[in-house]
Amino acid sequence: MARAIERIEQDLAALEDATALLRAELDKTYSQYLQLLGQAVRRQLILASYQVCTHGYPQAFLSLSFSQRQKLQQSIQQMGKKAQEQLLSHLEASKKATQEEVRDSNSNDPAPQPEITSNEPPQDATPEILSIFEPVPGNLEAEAPENIDISNLELAKPEQLAQWQEQLEEAIAQTLETLSLNTNHLLQQTGIIPSKLPAAVLEAATKADNSTESVTVGSPNLLNLLMETESEDDSEDSTLTRIIAINLRLSEIEFADPTLNAGRNQIRNLSAKRNTLHREYHKKQRERSVAQAEAAWRASWFED
Repeated sequence: MARAIERIEQDLAALEDATALLRAELDKTYSQYLQLLGQAVRRQLILASYQVCTHGYPQAFLSLSFSQRQKLQQSIQQMGKKAQEQLLSHLEASKKATQEEVRDSNSNDPAPQPEITSNEPPQDATPEILSIFEPVPGNLEAEAPENIDISNLELAKPEQLAQWQEQLEEAIAQTLETLSLNTNHLLQQTGIIPSKLPAAVLEAATKADNSTESVTVGSPNLLNLLMETESEDDSEDSTLTRIIAINLRLSEIEFADPTLNAGRNQIRNLSAKRNTLHREYHKKQRERSVAQAEAAWRASWFED
């Protein structure tokens, strides 16, 4: 029984090694992906702003002076550049946050995590675990990390890796949503988007649209709504007003950029590996608990 528990512990250690290697692959893939995403976001923000100003509200844009148009365009470019920098910073921020969380969890765990300095699978790994080390197809350069020292990443358990990735994806989505809202606010302040539409209503509509898997009809990354607003002549009457605003969607940004889309596909493949690791790790943890319980039963049992 002791030998069985020891073997399970070896399998768990091998899975933790595989998780750390996968973390290194995800780290490098996300680094390339976020660089591409930042560039794509800037392009799509400018295109969406162009559509709002020239096709959505052409008369409002023409009513601006030349200097006002230039100022608006420069502000949009600056907002896109800032969002690009924020996207690149998310990866480093997620590393620091995860390291702090893992340190806290490891402070209650007497078993030290193994250090890994190569991308070779453990020699004592089972065939199921070895299959996880197979290369992931993708179109980004340098698909698998080589000679990466990942001992400082402090991620060994699949659930920790899943949490890190979830936090990173949430940060990406939040950046796009904030950029959309800030740009719409700028367009409304400039007089492009009708001022009679409350900013809170526009924000709520944007968030509601992001929470659904709706398919955009017409230009991508735009919010196209019919909303009931008060009439300017009679406050008791209302009228339907078509609202066109910016709503940057990650799926549409990726779809418009083949290289970025390839990066997302590679992330999906790595995420599938992570899920496999998670299932296998949970299974081994269960086996260890059962084996330990059986050993404890035998240790305390005696015949009357």
